[in-house]
Amino acid sequence: MHRHIDTMVRLYKSLVRPHLEYCSPVWSPHYRKDTIRPSIEKVQHRFSRLFDDLKDLEYHGRLRKLKQWTLQERRNHVDLIELFKRHLNCSIGLFISNLLTVAAPVVIVGS
Repeated sequence: MHRHIDTMVRLYKSLVRPHLEYCSPVWSPHYRKDTIRPSIEKVQHRFSRLFDDLKDLEYHGRLRKLKQWTLQERRNHVDLIELFKRHLNCSIGLFISNLLTVAAPVVIVGS
């Protein structure tokens, strides 16, 4: 059976990976002992072994060839984005609140 790499990667990204990443901030391990690699990361590990051209490479080498990150790296990336969004939201909120408290009230005098 011929497997075109680009097609398989697109199918994996659109059909499989969303299920693996669903609510990842909730179930993401916070301690090294709580690792989920044996269950979740194993799915991506197995997918990367589907291609005959990549079977002789180790896992991270296969991911580099497929232009993929490990699921742990993706979770870290999402966590950083969330942290940045929260910081940005707080910064904007503080900026607006300072702007509103510093500005003098505008009084409109009727003619």
